[in-house]
Amino acid sequence: MREKEGEGLKKFQGVVISGLVLCLAACAGGPEPMLRSNAKFQLQGREAAKLDVAACQQKAEAAGLKPGTPNRSGNVAAGAGLGLISGAAVGASSGLIGGVPGVTIGAAVGATLGVIIGSVGGAYRPLDPDPPYGDAVVRCLLEKGYDVSGWQ
Repeated sequence: MREKEGEGLKKFQGVVISGLVLCLAACAGGPEPMLRSNAKFQLQGREAAKLDVAACQQKAEAAGLKPGTPNRSGNVAAGAGLGLISGAAVGASSGLIGGVPGVTIGAAVGATLGVIIGSVGGAYRPLDPDPPYGDAVVRCLLEKGYDVSGWQ
């Protein structure tokens, strides 16, 4: 009986880890400035604007400035880790009534829910670059004639 419980827990861990890796891969990418549609943006088009954004980001990095913000996958990982730990703790404590099997099941269910909730929360956390880097990129884009409305 105990071997079956161990196998189930290993399968559960594999599913959680696989899901987390897929989620991290899907959410990769750092903060990007959001450009308002103005005369320059309409004249140049979306693709040329993306090239100008990339050029301004490279210019800021060449000056020694770093974006400094974890990308969305970093936010998801941090949220999932916190959710895993807190969910497992809450689940284990709520399973105390059922003895060892109750604690095990409670921890597993709590950890699963914690990872899911933490991942979603981390994915929707706003991305903002370090202020000096963000200011340099925005200044560069303004000099090129774009209007920047924020970061995404």
